[in-house]
Amino acid sequence: MPNIIYIIHMYKARYWKSLDQGEILCLLCPRACRLGVGEKGHCYVRENKGSEMILNSYGKSTGFALDPVEKKPLYHFFPGTSVMSFGTIGCNLACLFCQNWEMTTSKNMALMTQNVSPLQIAEAALKYDARSVAFTYNDPIIFMEYAIDVAIECHARQIKTIAVTNGYMNLKPAREFYSHIDAVNVDLKSFSDDFYRKYTDSSIKPVLKLLEYLSQHKEVWVEITTLLIPGYNDDSREIRMLAKWIYENMGPDTPLHFSAFHPDYKFQDVPPTPLETLVRARQIALAEGLHYVYTGNIVNSQTESTQCPNCQNIVIERRGFSVVKVLIDHDGSCLVCKHPIAGHYEISATSDNPRPRHIQV
Repeated sequence: MPNIIYIIHMYKARYWKSLDQGEILCLLCPRACRLGVGEKGHCYVRENKGSEMILNSYGKSTGFALDPVEKKPLYHFFPGTSVMSFGTIGCNLACLFCQNWEMTTSKNMALMTQNVSPLQIAEAALKYDARSVAFTYNDPIIFMEYAIDVAIECHARQIKTIAVTNGYMNLKPAREFYSHIDAVNVDLKSFSDDFYRKYTDSSIKPVLKLLEYLSQHKEVWVEITTLLIPGYNDDSREIRMLAKWIYENMGPDTPLHFSAFHPDYKFQDVPPTPLETLVRARQIALAEGLHYVYTGNIVNSQTESTQCPNCQNIVIERRGFSVVKVLIDHDGSCLVCKHPIAGHYEISATSDNPRPRHIQV
């Protein structure tokens, strides 16, 4: 493996083109940053160095945690198993309500990160008996070269890979990135382009295009999360439109998570999301035909558990991030009525799945 210090400072990024007078154009995401020599993109980690684009966060992590996979959230991808989670710094969006703003807005690479190679990450996942490694906290899109190299090392050791992402990515790099990813949770911020422009400085259209692409490539397991912010994106009509779009474009078996907002970053004056709002959103989405709709960030076993869409019996009982009971047969069907339950399962998983904790790599 190349010397890690060299990689950190000089790793040549992909998906850009040369312009006049040493400028380059980033082609990774729809933001299309035009960079003069020495300039960094909106994400901060992709930089014009000597008229070439480098990824200055390669090999640099903000720290590691061992989580239940339910925390991502992924409820149909080996539920009850552990995942090793990590991220870097920076982001290609500018969400005013960001829940991880300390990482996504940081410009202090030296203070915030540690040097960790892809091989070290994969070996640590083995050491901690993690079923998967998750690229999360900030968006893996912006450090895709690092994430891909980690994924290659993980797959060589039969460890799955997970992306937790805003989905704001051009399709050409997405094809390469997702060929190395086993499961993804896409954060669909709202079903309003006006919301995206005002509060994230982006657009919804590329996110929907990515979701459509993923729906056509079934080798990647897809779940969707929408953070419901009181007074901003919790209108019943918008929720109905969102659920209808998922039903028509992704299919009824696509899990949808409605997550509770907590005041943070520049939305400190916005109140937390009431449970009643999450329950209402779930009922709307179920009425639109989606089979698996959940609430999150508020403990409520009834709306966190998985029901069989045919007989309505609970097939995975959850309390918070813990899997209490699994009633799914080894062929992935409901034990009661034998109806297929969409997802990927290891039936031996139980309530012994790990509690979130920081780990050393």
